Amino acid sequence: MNNIPLVSVIMSAYNSENYIAESIESITKQSYKNIEFLIIDDNSEDNTSEVIKKYEKSDKRIKFIPNSKNIGLTKSLNKAIMLSQGKVIARQDDDDVSLPNRLEAQVKHIHSGSYDVCFARATNMQNSKPMPRYSFYLPPRLVVKYKNPFIHGSMVIKKEILKMVGNYNENYYYSQDYYLFKRLLENRVKIKYIKEELYLLNTKNNISSNFREEQNYYAQCVQRNIEPDIGRD
Repeated sequence: MNNIPLVSVIMSAYNSENYIAESIESITKQSYKNIEFLIIDDNSEDNTSEVIKKYEKSDKRIKFIPNSKNIGLTKSLNKAIMLSQGKVIARQDDDDVSLPNRLEAQVKHIHSGSYDVCFARATNMQNSKPMPRYSFYLPPRLVVKYKNPFIHGSMVIKKEILKMVGNYNENYYYSQDYYLFKRLLENRVKIKYIKEELYLLNTKNNISSNFREEQNYYAQCVQRNIEPDIGRD
């Protein structure tokens, strides 16, 4: 690719000292090199910040951003977007792993001008099965009516498209990705969905499993087109 774009990889971390190193290295070892890596520590109570700072010292592409108080994933991601310099944003969760060619494979679809957003399938770390499984073969506009159609951590998107839809809706403390994806589909942005599994997704002791009731509530708000009760945070 000529004039390859700067990609701003954004991550928000919280109490992830036991697994964030592998996640960080999966980005720093990408075949696509023109990146900045913004990592927000959301006021962790363990040694997460120390792990991030160690990697920041060894890789100038990493930018460590500490929060003085815990503000949650949604606001942390918006903060990272605001501070980012790239015209393309890529997501990475602190307990997941990107395969080495992930960004290269996805960015080429954005850089071609044919697509605004690119998602990839993932492999479930716990059972080695593809995610999503059967719903991948259905139109996302149909799937979004019943469930989240995409893997959040696999998202690569033009920054201008995020800005167009208002970035992440901060009324959604959970299921912020589901709301965002519905907005993207409603605005008929050009989405590429790669069949290849380029992302390893942790499904154990993560936000979705530890806060299932809260996730379900916010997901129902997306499906019903109603504003969530932000007092639930």
